[in-house]
Amino acid sequence: MIAVKLDKDLGEFTLDVEFRLAKGSFLAVAGPSGSGKTTLLRILAGLEEARGSIEVEGEIWLDDRTYLPPQKRSIGFVFQEYALFPSMRVIDNLLYVQNDPTLARRLLALTHIDDLADRPVTRLSGGQKQRVALARAMMRRPKLLLMDEPLSALDPDMRMKLQDEILTLHREFGTTTVMVSHDPAEIYRLADWVVTLERGTIQKDGSPESILLQTAGSQKLALHGRLLDIVKKDVVHVAIVAVGQQIVEVVLSNDEAKRLRVGHNVRLGIKAFAPLVETSSQTN
Repeated sequence: MIAVKLDKDLGEFTLDVEFRLAKGSFLAVAGPSGSGKTTLLRILAGLEEARGSIEVEGEIWLDDRTYLPPQKRSIGFVFQEYALFPSMRVIDNLLYVQNDPTLARRLLALTHIDDLADRPVTRLSGGQKQRVALARAMMRRPKLLLMDEPLSALDPDMRMKLQDEILTLHREFGTTTVMVSHDPAEIYRLADWVVTLERGTIQKDGSPESILLQTAGSQKLALHGRLLDIVKKDVVHVAIVAVGQQIVEVVLSNDEAKRLRVGHNVRLGIKAFAPLVETSSQTN
């Protein structure tokens, strides 16, 4: 269990949040820019001070008498800008954190870059660098993995691949994860709980479905999106589609459910009040 209650003056407003997470949860923190999301992560990491309390699996990281510095907190932190050591090889970036070659090789295999272990970081693509950053963050088997928009600089296809690998690491190590993201599709795929911040306070919290899903109306339309999931509900199949900054649900026929594949670009159309979902060649 992780219990957080924080209070910090940010000048224009006060960051005032309280929440609890079960061990192994994946929390997404959403909200407009400047609402306090990154500050919340930095306080959890011990990079900024605040009033209140943080308890992680029975260990006090912050209260009226205790302030654990970052190096004594069991955390992994993944930034948008990678923050790797450019003069080192891939494997050395991991071993610098913890001298455990067996774990390092396992993490590189889980993130599908084990063949790049001896390559200098300067010769990696953006997606490869972020894989290294993810693997490095897990080298201490952290109790809490913190991610600040780690995939926002990547193209949509690479984001989908990295999302899969984040989930793999999260589940493989049973780590509790807190991720800041502006991307509703990313939040839907990864998180099991969502909080939305606005001017430092939690405005909404709940499952990704309850926070994000918005069903389109019945007027004629044609929209392009990405198929996130196909869910069996009673006797029907429901497609979960990311369209721009919205998530919509559409009932599928059996033939559509068999034909469509998660991750594909699709065209969502409504004609004569009957929603249709078809594979699309258009890129989001």
